[in-house]
Amino acid sequence: MNTIYTILIAVYGLMAALASPFSVKARRWVKGRRRWREKLKLFSKGEERVIWLHCASLGEFEQGRPVIEKIRSEQEGWKVVVTFFSPSGYDVRKDYRGADVVMYLPADLPGNVRFFLDRIQPDLVLIVKYEFWYNFLSELKRRKIPTYLVSGIFRPGQYFFKWYGRFAGKMLSVFTRIFVQDEQSGRLLDGIGYHGWTVTGDTRFDRVSQIAAAARDLPLIEQFRGSDRLFVAGSSWDEDEDIIIRYINVNASAMKWVIAPHEIDEAHLERIEGRITAGTVRYSRYDGKDVSGRVMIIDNIGMLSSVYRYASVAAVGGGFGRGIHNILEPACWGIPVLFGPNHQRFREAIQLIERGGAASFSDFETFSKIVEKYIRDNEALESAGKASALYIAENKGATDIVYSEIFNNQSAENLLKNR
Repeated sequence: MNTIYTILIAVYGLMAALASPFSVKARRWVKGRRRWREKLKLFSKGEERVIWLHCASLGEFEQGRPVIEKIRSEQEGWKVVVTFFSPSGYDVRKDYRGADVVMYLPADLPGNVRFFLDRIQPDLVLIVKYEFWYNFLSELKRRKIPTYLVSGIFRPGQYFFKWYGRFAGKMLSVFTRIFVQDEQSGRLLDGIGYHGWTVTGDTRFDRVSQIAAAARDLPLIEQFRGSDRLFVAGSSWDEDEDIIIRYINVNASAMKWVIAPHEIDEAHLERIEGRITAGTVRYSRYDGKDVSGRVMIIDNIGMLSSVYRYASVAAVGGGFGRGIHNILEPACWGIPVLFGPNHQRFREAIQLIERGGAASFSDFETFSKIVEKYIRDNEALESAGKASALYIAENKGATDIVYSEIFNNQSAENLLKNR
């Protein structure tokens, strides 16, 4: 089985290379992994200890980030290596100042694994949520390197819990401890014989709270909003925009509107502008003087989390596609959050709806009904906002639990000391 797995990994890399002339994502994936050995040769461990944090993409990085920053703030003498599988994570965080090296994860082939681990010599490995690479995990176990899964989430339909998932299930035994988001995940692990788990909650709650605490003042957004309420559509896709723009065209005067699309290429920005009948302005062109426009379009990356602080209501995109984007960022500002129907895989979405801090819409009529309730009923708006803020507050603290489990756990502590 090990040999078959390794062959499949090699074939995957070959297929990505063949697809690269025709696929931007494949091209970025292949290009990013070129000369990775040369990049690592510049890294020197020296006398310090090394944390290796591996994440699939940007969202997982934001879950792991509070943990490595907690470790470095509490203890001296740590270097950090961050790896990504996906271009969408690497491209955004390749210049992250909290790491000594940021790079793509090399293909999970035995030679690559040995070279990588020989070079960085990690003392502690943190893998976020659901990245399981057999050859890497096997070698970490052979070298007795403390390895933890952070913010793990498991569901009955995953291959670990199927009759054909024994091979995958064996990989879990590598982990010194698995930190899960909820009790259900832990019980599923019990069912396949893995008992080394701890319920910590989700470190994303800590991260969004950090982001909110460090949010930038955006005077242009404040000037644009003026005395009106502000509706922010964040990380929106075409399907989200179809509904939101239709509503704006009928009810532009109800609020001020900010649209921060997921894709900010010129063609998409022009398409949004062309469909809105009310006055629009791009953030990059706004001078703070023109107050007649009702809709602002955010045409850059990196400021959305700070924009949410000025909102009365937010909608988060992705719910008509593969799944919603980060709904915790707006929720931490104590505002109601709206999103599309494809949110069932997201525990926080279900819980926030149950708490009254969020609502889902599947069509224009549903969206209109929800928004108009918040426009007309101040009490409903305030109640939903308080529910969002309370939900965030009650779920913070996972980072401290993870840190305590790693460094106050006697066996893990001894492993670290003896390296």
